[in-house]
Amino acid sequence: MKIGTFEVWPPVVLAPMAGITNIAFRTLCREQGGGLFVSEMITSRALVERNPLTYEMIRFGAAERPRSIQLYGVDPAIIGRAVRMVAEEDLADHVDLNFGCPVPKVTRRGGGSALPYKRGLLRAILRAAVANAGGLPVTMKMRKGIDDEHLTYLDAGRIAVEEGLAAIALHARTARQFYGGTADWDAVKRLRDAVPEIPVLGNGDIWTADDALRMVAETGCDGVVIGRGCLGRPWLFRDLENAFNGSPERAEPVLAEVTATLLRHAELLCEMVGSEKYGVSNFRKHLGWYLKGFAVGAETRRRLALAESLAELTDRINELDRDQPWPGTAADGPRGKSGERQKVLLPHRWLEDPDDLTVPGAEAEDATSGG
Repeated sequence: MKIGTFEVWPPVVLAPMAGITNIAFRTLCREQGGGLFVSEMITSRALVERNPLTYEMIRFGAAERPRSIQLYGVDPAIIGRAVRMVAEEDLADHVDLNFGCPVPKVTRRGGGSALPYKRGLLRAILRAAVANAGGLPVTMKMRKGIDDEHLTYLDAGRIAVEEGLAAIALHARTARQFYGGTADWDAVKRLRDAVPEIPVLGNGDIWTADDALRMVAETGCDGVVIGRGCLGRPWLFRDLENAFNGSPERAEPVLAEVTATLLRHAELLCEMVGSEKYGVSNFRKHLGWYLKGFAVGAETRRRLALAESLAELTDRINELDRDQPWPGTAADGPRGKSGERQKVLLPHRWLEDPDDLTVPGAEAEDATSGG
């Protein structure tokens, strides 16, 4: 798969996930297999204003190539300035634009998966990004639309081609679906057929490497985007590399191997934040994902979650029966967020005029608006 000047093999992209795809997690995933590994979502205004926390979020390891950053924004001028910064200051090698975030604090301000409904505004943002990229490939990630009555992905795909984007990724759900229901892989096929000029990547309900192969076979997409499927399972990227290279070998780690990776993840987080206390605290959300399917009692899980140091976490891990085999389907299935929304929060009168070029207010791009 080619994105701009970059050859990506296997054709796999790690989806940006807030609080997850930091340098620590990307390091673990890259050690397992190849692909394109994208940073957490970065708010364009915060980057332009040189917010210190934002600069911490775009750190890359010395071996990370290509360096991939995802930007979120609603204002063409601010997006253009942010992309120019990335290019001129050599902050990354690839820029992805977020039009898929379904989080209410983003959509109610007109951002994320709400924005493609405003076709003209979407075009202006993409045009500004490409014009300021200095040759860096620009891509976008989006959803099918706001809900089944307001689908936007085919129009957005054509606009992306016309404005010179290098690739498009589609999470085959609407914003209303959030992370619930079933991903509509047929939509990925329809998009692939509608925009043959550039690569189309499919996202949604890829829990195993064989799911990825099936998506490519059923939709004709050029590659896949891996999100929740790799939570607590960085070795999924090893499986994906094997699968796309034609190997049937799949990782089935015993609990001892899982916990070794778990502890390495915690150590990397501690190094990243420069504090063992905060690194271990940051890691807690990952525990349930790593231990999914294994026989670990509720009290043991609680005690693990209360660990305040690497030594304490290690001691409590050592109390487990680490000879337990891989739980199979109990650990391979859905993980992370789930459930649908009753409605999508949108700005007042947002749906009245899809051709309205009014840029949402500056509060839509504040430093805390990422999803």
